[in-house]
Amino acid sequence: MGKRRAGRELLRSLSKKQKKHLREFGEEHPFYDKLLLLLRLYLCFSFQSEDSDKSSAESDSETEVEQVSGYHKLLATLKSSPESESEEEEDESESEEAEESEAEMDGGGSQETEEAEGGEEDKNDVPEEEEGNTDTAEQMLSQEQADGTDISCDPRHGVIEEFTDVKHESEFSLETNFMEEESGDCNADRRDSNPFKQHMDKELEEKEIEKMSTLPKTSSQSQWPRLGQLIFSSTLEKHKTLKADKEVDVKQLNLHKPLESTWPKVNKQFLSAVDKPLDSSFTPLQRELFCIMNSYRDLFYPERNALTNGEEIRHTYCLHALNHVLKANAQVLSNNAKRRDRKPGTDTDDHRDQGLTRPKVLMIVPFRECALRIVHIIISLLEVNDKKKIDVSNKKRFKGEFGSDPEEKPPNLKRPEDYEAVFAGNIDDHFRIGVAILQKSMRLYAPFYSSDIIIASPLGIRTVIGAEGEKKRDFDFLSSIEILIIDQADIYLMQNWEHVLHLMKHINLLPLDSHGVDFSRVRMLNLNNWSKYYRQTLLFSALQDPQINSVFNKHCFNYVGQVAVRNVPLTGSISHVVVQLPHVFRRLEADSVSSVIDARFQFFIDKVLPEYRDAIMSHTLIYVPSYFDYVRLRNYFKKEDLNFTHICEYTKKSAVCRARRFFLKGEKQFLLFTERFHFYKRYTIKGIRNLIFYELPTYSHFYSEICNMLKATDNGVDATWTCTALYSKYDAQKLAAVVGIDRTAQMLQSKKNVHLFVTGEN
Repeated sequence: MGKRRAGRELLRSLSKKQKKHLREFGEEHPFYDKLLLLLRLYLCFSFQSEDSDKSSAESDSETEVEQVSGYHKLLATLKSSPESESEEEEDESESEEAEESEAEMDGGGSQETEEAEGGEEDKNDVPEEEEGNTDTAEQMLSQEQADGTDISCDPRHGVIEEFTDVKHESEFSLETNFMEEESGDCNADRRDSNPFKQHMDKELEEKEIEKMSTLPKTSSQSQWPRLGQLIFSSTLEKHKTLKADKEVDVKQLNLHKPLESTWPKVNKQFLSAVDKPLDSSFTPLQRELFCIMNSYRDLFYPERNALTNGEEIRHTYCLHALNHVLKANAQVLSNNAKRRDRKPGTDTDDHRDQGLTRPKVLMIVPFRECALRIVHIIISLLEVNDKKKIDVSNKKRFKGEFGSDPEEKPPNLKRPEDYEAVFAGNIDDHFRIGVAILQKSMRLYAPFYSSDIIIASPLGIRTVIGAEGEKKRDFDFLSSIEILIIDQADIYLMQNWEHVLHLMKHINLLPLDSHGVDFSRVRMLNLNNWSKYYRQTLLFSALQDPQINSVFNKHCFNYVGQVAVRNVPLTGSISHVVVQLPHVFRRLEADSVSSVIDARFQFFIDKVLPEYRDAIMSHTLIYVPSYFDYVRLRNYFKKEDLNFTHICEYTKKSAVCRARRFFLKGEKQFLLFTERFHFYKRYTIKGIRNLIFYELPTYSHFYSEICNMLKATDNGVDATWTCTALYSKYDAQKLAAVVGIDRTAQMLQSKKNVHLFVTGEN
């Protein structure tokens, strides 16, 4: 009892900050190591007394989880050097003072005041959530363990390990199950017009593989009513040009039987009164997209919009992926029955229906909310009616980890509609989950090698793949992926595009281990290491970008061919600028793509910056899309001792407040501003009089958004506003998205600077 009493006295003596750290990590911060030993003794005594009613095995496992969780969370806090409590309180008070002073400066309406208080919404974004979690961390831990829930994969506990659902392993095994008669799709694989069967049973020859590896692709164009201009490309003999179906009968699509009845019900929310007379199940966009998907061609669609067609597209590729999985599994289960009923001693090679590993579909999405919606769509497609609910294992755990609390969103936080659509729900970008589907049951958190579908973020899949030289890494589960879906690819440019490239380098490689596969059931295409020539890649993005185009052109080898949507913008986002502003587009010359970076920097410091050094050209915001360019400019400005401040995605809240206040008051002449900060925050920067786009924005609508920020300060200096944008001949796609295709053609032909005056109606 003496130790316990001493521990209580120590707890009373701790500050609020120390108590918070104790609740969150289970031990005191190393900075206060003089109390560490005694506190550990007290905590151990407390945990033992609380768990005395439990078995020894349970308490050992729980203590181990707690220790690992605390250790990993503690490592996260040690990334930055520990500071004294007084220093942190000073920084917080300074941040509050900056916010209060900025709010006083802005005055005005509630929206403007909130946007000017750079840190207020962030306080609601992060700290409140952390406090809520720390107050109930032990309760959640004990509750989950009492329910028998495995927390090893929950990022809230600091440990991310693959969760193995041993309980349902045998129920979802393809090798030990057989096709149910009432499913009614036993003979679906015999249909001659089955696209799945035609694609997977095609036997390529060595000569054809050599052609695809060496010869360039031939292309042709086609105009479709809804998708617009399509580019069909293929290396093998010229295929028949695919034509858009004006009307689609669900029964003629060779969908797996349950999907024929569930799809019209699930998709009816997107059907308008205009569409229903023509087609009872697809919108015009979905009809043309599914026509391409069902032909098993690769597809690149760069016009995905989170506000308008995002959910339509998501439903369409979920239908295609689920149809593929159900047909593949039905074929395996049907062949299981045939092998069971065959005569002893007979051996046949006709039942090759599997890959080297089980996962068939890989879906790459940016946030947990996207994975949540995909799983809900799949469940809806599998449920024939309200009476016949499918059995979904680990559903409660899934909702807890991938769902979101509406109350977590800060009140009165106003952002553009597209921002609200993209960042809705749980926006954690580190996750992965395996999904197994077998007839009328669905298994979430299935081990990868027992999964049919893997849903993951680029970061989540990268941490499993690992890097060369790491001891613990695994990418064998990617060896037999037959459909790769990369949705919202433009967001990965704002996250880390290297993760996508790393994935593409490790997909469809021969596995290093057999993983218990029956080689007599493996298709020859997998044994020959030709999986990448059969893989269908579906790539969806909100924009056309050279890096995204490169993935589609260099990492897609589908023998059927590729289809890319290539519509050109007619007007451009400059037409959405509502302030009267002269725009100057200054062209820089570069010999190659690799030399553009250095050429742009030299052009800026030699030709552009000298014009803005004068004090008259104050309040100049420099918009920089690339973080590396931002660092280079920041270092140069420091070296030249220029009067500037800077904001990037890594800037602390207090520093953001100070930078915005200094810029608004004119205490700093220049403000370096990164695109990723604008993407994730969308603050309105007040006080801008001169704009410089160091490079054209990745998102074309950011151009008009930044230009329209000039109206945020109404001080009667409209005549002095300026906007300058740098571009080269290698920026044709970005330039067309900003000024339109006609102006782009003229600007690329002429080497002179282009002056445009936009009144909001151009």
